[in-house]
Amino acid sequence: MKEILQHLSDGNFEDAANVASKRFPFAPVRNIKRSYSDSDMLKIFLRDGFIDRYSGEQLLNPGVLRLLNDLLPEEFPFHPHGKMDSCHEIYWTRLPSIDHLVPVSRGGKDDESNWVTTSMKRNLVKNLWLLDELGWNLCDPGSLNDWDGASQQFINIVEKFQDKCCSYTLRWYRITKKLLSFDKPKS
Repeated sequence: MKEILQHLSDGNFEDAANVASKRFPFAPVRNIKRSYSDSDMLKIFLRDGFIDRYSGEQLLNPGVLRLLNDLLPEEFPFHPHGKMDSCHEIYWTRLPSIDHLVPVSRGGKDDESNWVTTSMKRNLVKNLWLLDELGWNLCDPGSLNDWDGASQQFINIVEKFQDKCCSYTLRWYRITKKLLSFDKPKS
């Protein structure tokens, strides 16, 4: 950088550009559409045992968080865009999301072999970085025998109070009920 700045100070823009191109080549980030459904996401959350694979923390079924808002809106306010002044922090810290372990823009595949469960907060922090660039490690997945993201409790509560649930909550209820009927933890 020192050499580039010196060339610029001397008015040698061409020399500065040549050094910059060699030492700091620009590699534009490709924007590729992601291709997973809510059902695909829940399969990954179940595979990972609702564990944030970057921190090891337990996460909740996405429907649980909206159910909290449906039934306790004052205690768990929600904003569709996650505005911090209108949305409870739990939606950032406990809501699972899919992250590409190796970002697609950096050559990673957009398939389940490259998808991991993490919180919305960590997903935003990680962004386009690789784990070693952040000093992060990949935690082991959890076991549904130990933690199911409160999915079974979610199903039970929705079945009692379905008339109080928004369409988002009901969509996650249907997906969860369908997938858990195939992936029940073994005793």
